[in-house]
Amino acid sequence: MNRLVQLLVLFSIGGISYYFIEILWRGYSHISMFILGGLCFVTIGLVREHYFTPEIQILKQLAVSCFIITVLEFIFGFILNVKLGLGIWDYSGLKFNFMGQISLVSSIVWFFLSLPAIIFYDYIRYWLFREKKPSYKFI
Repeated sequence: MNRLVQLLVLFSIGGISYYFIEILWRGYSHISMFILGGLCFVTIGLVREHYFTPEIQILKQLAVSCFIITVLEFIFGFILNVKLGLGIWDYSGLKFNFMGQISLVSSIVWFFLSLPAIIFYDYIRYWLFREKKPSYKFI
């Protein structure tokens, strides 16, 4: 299968998954969260594919994924909420937030949600694209 098609499939699965996770968590979502979720999903998956091996502890991968998601969340938040005034989310009521767009609490959540995202990404590649079965080093 063409690599671009694979990435579009992964982007769509990640975007749809995040969109519905947000609906379950907050009761609503915004279409931009489909785009942000897909971008985060593909980005952390590609970083894992190209920069991490199964021998590298998953905790290091979770930390990098958390950083990626937090940076993308800030970029999207700054554009959509601050510049365009869409008000999709606002963390200004939380301690340790930056401009109301990212917060320590949300980054901790991203750290833990990165584990199922990484595993899901890898298994989609294994099941749909017949790639190598994933393995992980947890300790």
